[in-house]
Amino acid sequence: MKKTIAQKVEELILPVVESHGFELVDVEYVKEAGVYFLRVVMDSEKGVGLDECEMISKEISPVLDEKDFIEENYFLEVSSPGIDRVLKRDKEFSKYSGRQVEVKLYKNDEDLKTKQFEATLKGLNEAGNVVLIYDDNEKILTRKEIAQIRLAVEF
Repeated sequence: MKKTIAQKVEELILPVVESHGFELVDVEYVKEAGVYFLRVVMDSEKGVGLDECEMISKEISPVLDEKDFIEENYFLEVSSPGIDRVLKRDKEFSKYSGRQVEVKLYKNDEDLKTKQFEATLKGLNEAGNVVLIYDDNEKILTRKEIAQIRLAVEF
């Protein structure tokens, strides 16, 4: 299986990010408006500020330059996931169990008659499906049905 650029980058930078006590949340390589972006998202229990992002950026940039496997010119962005973080990895679904989430589906759900709603995240079941509580009822969705699931911002 051919690895994507994001997967290669993740393998290269994971030791650097973890050596500073951060968790690598996501790596994304995308083209937007004709420009390529390599986005690295990291987190920690203490949070992540601008200084930490700058430090990690300065450390991973030479590692990426040395391997030089990305053909296109790109902008490197290092950030925190923010308070309305998108949930992608299995461990995040466990970590944020009990929290309110905003769910966007690819198409309308037959039961809910909508493709956007808020619910309480219960976690993942044994099959890896997302388990939610919506109107006091358990709702199970496959990952393929979900366009995006993010933490709801509560004020």
